[in-house]
Amino acid sequence: MWPEGRQWGLPTGYAIKGEEFGATVVREVREETGLEVKAGPLIHLKSGYKLRIEVAYEAALVGGDLKIDSFEILEARWFSPDNLPDGIQESHRALILGQTPDD
Repeated sequence: MWPEGRQWGLPTGYAIKGEEFGATVVREVREETGLEVKAGPLIHLKSGYKLRIEVAYEAALVGGDLKIDSFEILEARWFSPDNLPDGIQESHRALILGQTPDD
């Protein structure tokens, strides 16, 4: 789904009406990767286009086995923050490095 040259990124998705954002993180990661995470601190909050809100949480891996949803993603890999892949979205790189994303 990503444009050419921007193939890598963090799991993302949309909240279901009434769903707490931390629960959205847990659900989206599980749906896309099969991994279980616990949502941690809120690290980014920004109002976006029209009524869109961008929310990012730190999360801790707590279990599960990597099993990707091939409709949403083609490949999943672990990268260290000092060795992120070419093609990662710059806003995601900033979040991983603890910086404020510039959109």
